[in-house]
Parts: sequence; C-alpha cells; structure tokens
Amino acid sequence: MKIKTDEITAVIKQEIEQFSSQLEISDVGQVVEVGDGIARVYGLSKSMAGELLEFESEGGTVTGQVMNLETDTVGVALFGDATRVREGDTVRGTGRLLEVPVGPELLGRVVDPLGNPLDGGPAISTKQRGKVDIVAPGISKRQPVKEPLQFGIKAVDSMIPVGRGQRELVIGDRKTGKTAVCLDCIINQKQYWGTEDAVVCIYVAVGQKDSTVAGVVETLRKAGALEYTIIVCAGASASAPMQYIAPYAGCAMGEYFMWQGKEGKTPKHVLCVYDDLSKQAVAYRELSLLLRRPPGREAYPGDVFYLHSRLLERATKLSKENGGGSLTALPIIETQEGDVSAYIPTNVISITDGQIYLQPELFAAGVRPAINVGISVSRVGGNAQIKAMKEVAGSLRLDLAAFRELEAFAQLGTELDAASQRQLDRGARMVELLKQGQYTPFDVIDQCIGIFCASKGFLDDVARDQVRRYEDELLEHFRGPQRALRDELVKSKSFKGLEDKFMAAMKAFKQAWRPDAAKKA
Repeated sequence: MKIKTDEITAVIKQEIEQFSSQLEISDVGQVVEVGDGIARVYGLSKSMAGELLEFESEGGTVTGQVMNLETDTVGVALFGDATRVREGDTVRGTGRLLEVPVGPELLGRVVDPLGNPLDGGPAISTKQRGKVDIVAPGISKRQPVKEPLQFGIKAVDSMIPVGRGQRELVIGDRKTGKTAVCLDCIINQKQYWGTEDAVVCIYVAVGQKDSTVAGVVETLRKAGALEYTIIVCAGASASAPMQYIAPYAGCAMGEYFMWQGKEGKTPKHVLCVYDDLSKQAVAYRELSLLLRRPPGREAYPGDVFYLHSRLLERATKLSKENGGGSLTALPIIETQEGDVSAYIPTNVISITDGQIYLQPELFAAGVRPAINVGISVSRVGGNAQIKAMKEVAGSLRLDLAAFRELEAFAQLGTELDAASQRQLDRGARMVELLKQGQYTPFDVIDQCIGIFCASKGFLDDVARDQVRRYEDELLEHFRGPQRALRDELVKSKSFKGLEDKFMAAMKAFKQAWRPDAAKKA
C-alpha cells in the first residue's frame, strides 16, 4: 500500500496543531510557610496583587489571594479550609481576580463569602460571577440621592431620612439594638417586593456567633422577608481572610442586581447591611500583622481607612443612562463605652453620609429604638422624604432637642411657666409616639398621620401611658371610617389642601375616644 507524502504532512500538521492547542503555560510556585490562614509562596515571579491562586493540596484545591509582593516570595491569604495546605504544596497562578457567584439563585439562601451554601440546602449554580473588589462607579455614572428608602421606623424616617444610594452608619455600644434597626428596614421592604420599587436585601454577618445569625435567619423567615434576602456569613469561627472579604462579597452580589436597570430588568435597588465593620477591621488587622505589614495606630495597618472607604464608595444611585439602580449601605460599628471619637468609628463616620447613634442610656430608660437625635444626622435630609413627611416632621428634631434641654432643667426642681410646661408635655408625648416595638415597621403614611396628630396638640392631654393606644386606634380609624381621606393622602403624598379635613377628622375622633376604653382586638 502506497502512502502519499502530502497525506503524511497533513497528519503531522494536525498532530502539531492539536498539541499546541492543549499546551498550558502556567506560573507555578511552592508553599514555603503556612499557618493562621496565611501562606508564603516561592516561585510566583509573575503574580499580581489581588490575583487568585490555587493550592493543590491532598484534600483538593484551596483558593487564596495575593496580598503581599515581596522580593522572593508572595504573601497569600487563604480562603476555605486552610488546614489542608501543607509546606511543599504546588501553587498555581490563575491570572484572574477573586470572584463570587452572583444572581437571583442566591435569594433566600445563607452562604459563605465564596458563595458556598451554609443552610443545608442544595448546591448553588449561578450563570454569572462578580469581581469581589472593583473600582466604584465614577461621578459621571451617578445621580443625586433623592428616592426615599423607608425604614418603617418613625424616628428614622421622620428625622434621619435615608435615601436609596446613601451610606448611613448605624453606631452604638453592644446590645443597644443596632442589628434590630437594620432588620426592621429589611422587613419593611416586603411591601415593595414584586413592584418596580422592589429592594433586594443583603445581610453580611462578620464575626457574629452562629446562633446569632441563625436567630436573624429565623426572624426574617417569620416576617416573610427571606425570599428577597441573601445572607452572607463569615462567623466568629471563620478565618480572618474570610471575615475580611465577606462585606466585599456581599457588595458584589448586590451590584449584580443594581446593574439590572441598565438592561431594563427589576429588581434594581439593593440594600446591604454590614454587621459589623469593626469586626472586619479587627480581622484585617490580624491578617496584616500575620503578613508582617507595619502596624500603625492601635496596631491597625495604615490602609484600614482604605479598607472601608473602597467598600462604602460602591454604594451609589446610578444615573438614568445606567438604569437608575441603587445600592444603599448600612454599615454597623460597635463603640466601646459610647466612644464615637475612637479610630475606626471616626474613620467610618467620615466616609458615610450620616449616622444613626443608639445610646445605652436611652435604651436602659425604655426608649426603643434608642436613637439619640442630637448626634444622629442624615446628610441627604429632606431629599429622601415624601412631601407629607417633610411637612409634618420639619421642626420635629428641634422640638425634641429643646424638650431634652427643658427636661434636664426641670429635673432641678425649678417651677416652670405655663408655656414651658406645655412644651415639656408635648415633648414627652412625642417621645412616647416615636417608640415602637421590634420588627413592627410602620407604613410611611401611618407615620405621617401619627406625627401630624402629635404636632397639632391632639396628644397634649392624653396620659403618657395611653399614647401608644391612642395612636393605634387613630390609625385604625383612618383605615376604617376615614379610609377615603387616608387614600387621598396616599395619592397626593402631601397634606396640602387636606389639612382642614384631617384636623376635623381628628377632632371628631378625639371627642369620641375614651382613655379607659378596652383596647380593640
């Protein structure tokens, strides 16, 4: 059998092409030191800062991220089960940055920062992945914050309004209700789910006890809020690198939804709760000291401000050309003995657009939520309120501040004139009105009606312990006999032209109301 030369040449060419297509050139190194979630790797001369590495260990592949670039070695933070990595293991460079799974498949799930399920459910398979650490959208891609994000908490929505795309710090000592305030906000978004204003919520737990996170999951499940929430958990038992990347991973999962608006899809609004960033700073300090970076103030590394600023700067309200989506950030910071002037609290205060300060003294006095309106502030202000709320809550903050001063003066036993006594009585009723139970968010229209009632003096002669009952029954009255008037307010979102009608309705209700009446079922 005779074989032609050109046939042999074609076969050889085909073999060479197949060989070249299968040829893989990779940067390979070796672990020289490992421990405490940190590895030192020799031989990766082409590695980039932030690059994702793969460690080929006995139990399978472990991922890591390049943190330090040194003369002969690179310092790597290990993710996943770092105990599987041993000295001498082979390390391969990927040429990629750290990515996490993103998409609607994550809704209702509890995951670790790498997107692995922690709730015992099935494995999560998403079509897309998002970069964990990106540069925040520039000014040209943004627009001013002017859409309200309703917390459902009277004290917040009236005096410290938060807009979609804002960064509002929640700060206070431990056990003052910081997480409860944020969970109230998540639960309140249920009313918008399924509409154009729907908000996807992401709760990132950093350094929390697993039992605490389980309690949060159960609370959201009972409230029916889990279907639009992703819970990212790097608990107290998780390694420092996992706690460090958790807020960035949560933010990346949120950004997928934020950009949906550009494709004309919903939901495009996101709320990220970082609970809490003081624990993330501690994890980053541990990571930095293990990587032998020079310590600075309170042993934190010099770039601890950058750690939080590059995360919170990703909160934005996108321009109309980019779909008009938003990502709102609620970072939580724990203070020690109310010291808001410490290093990490002052850092985050200077990055955010305002803060909600929860005071232990108010909490102990039974004021829930224990918000100190003197230190709390929103730099967006009235832009993030509906007209009706602006009209009734304009002077509320000043009135409460004046009440606090007058209350301190009255404690000295000084006799007050009639005008001061009236101011004191009204302030005390207003404080009672602003109290509300945990996980019971109020509709914004109901809040407006309640504050309107108090500001017009209808509560001045109601006993303090009867204020809550009076408000409940007044709101029932406006959902029943006076429903048409309430619907007018819902439609116009302003008291303009309706003030006289509301005054007449409230006078009629006041005349019929009896303080000793049994509470309605």
